[in-house]
Amino acid sequence: MTTALTRRRLLVATLATGVAVPLGGGRGWAAGADPTRPGPARLTLPPPTGPHRVGTVSLHLVDRSRPDPVAGPGRYRELMVSLWYPAARSARRHPVAPWLPAAPTRALLVSAGFDADVAAAPLTAGHERAPAIRTRDRLPVIMFSHGNDGHRAEATIVVQELASHGYVVVTVDHTYDAFSEFPDGRLTVPVDGMSFTPWDSSHDIRFVLDRLEDLAAGRNPDIEHRPLPAGLGAALDLRRIGMFGWSKGATATALVMNTDRRVRCGLSLDGPMESAPPVTDLDRPFMLMTADFTRTAEPSVAQFWSHLRGWRRNVHAEGGAHGAYCDRQWLIPQLARIVGMSDEDLAGWVGTLDPARAVRIQQAYPLAFFNLHLRHRRQRLLEGPNPAFPEVRFIA
Repeated sequence: MTTALTRRRLLVATLATGVAVPLGGGRGWAAGADPTRPGPARLTLPPPTGPHRVGTVSLHLVDRSRPDPVAGPGRYRELMVSLWYPAARSARRHPVAPWLPAAPTRALLVSAGFDADVAAAPLTAGHERAPAIRTRDRLPVIMFSHGNDGHRAEATIVVQELASHGYVVVTVDHTYDAFSEFPDGRLTVPVDGMSFTPWDSSHDIRFVLDRLEDLAAGRNPDIEHRPLPAGLGAALDLRRIGMFGWSKGATATALVMNTDRRVRCGLSLDGPMESAPPVTDLDRPFMLMTADFTRTAEPSVAQFWSHLRGWRRNVHAEGGAHGAYCDRQWLIPQLARIVGMSDEDLAGWVGTLDPARAVRIQQAYPLAFFNLHLRHRRQRLLEGPNPAFPEVRFIA
């Protein structure tokens, strides 16, 4: 394991335990806040490149088959989920969603060693509860699982890029391994000392897949029965489901594919691919996008590669650190400028891969992968090195 990766993990591990914390009327950052007013600088996200406007909606789900060991007797596992989708032209009349609500943003900043008020969360391209686009065909669905001590927004650059190109993307907060907020204001953060494995994440994903079947059948799975965007359930094509994950979420992606054939293809964003019991043979398409967790450096990744029996690729971004394929690569340099972080410390977070180039890789390669395997469109980008991406190597 590299020194840089160890430093980042140590920073993330600094948050003290605190789950199910009722929120008071503390200071926050509204999605429509005036950027000219005094206050913390607002971070930004790059816009997606696809032809469609993007809509988003959050769902509060309860899995009554799984008791909640933290909340106590009579309580069941709760999850916050977001759906991102191509939206109708009227989406512009709906407010855009923040990357994270105020309370989880502040907790996340503190956990990473920053002051809670150092910056405001960026705004996304997703218009809240906008009607879904009306198309002749239903839209393929892609699941996303986040990394250790992460959150469902950590790959928003990839997520909104896919949605802008016609996919419905479902992101899941793995409660007690995530910075999350429920509709009643409860804040949950990663629980110190609690074992939460990729198998636990995979159980969450399979439960959410079941709830998507409810949604496609015209039922509202949200526990509060909050109104759903018009046309969303009818847009889901559950015969074409893919999945991707960052870090631990990549391992969860493989485990879901091991146990649920509804997921037809999988993408790892620098996953360690280590679990107990481990992943077994997969006969469906899978691609590794590696940075720190390479097949050379991590035996578990090499072992996983040997179990891929179908279409497979391994692309590698030179100079990229572990966060090269998630929003960290774009957001941390902005925080670095605000706090005066040294170049050496910044490189410990994001490596030497230029953030703008990392964004182009994040937008291009996952899209190409899912276009190939869910839409069956040839993707020359995945056939070998491309002069437009000189940083990307194909590992045989």
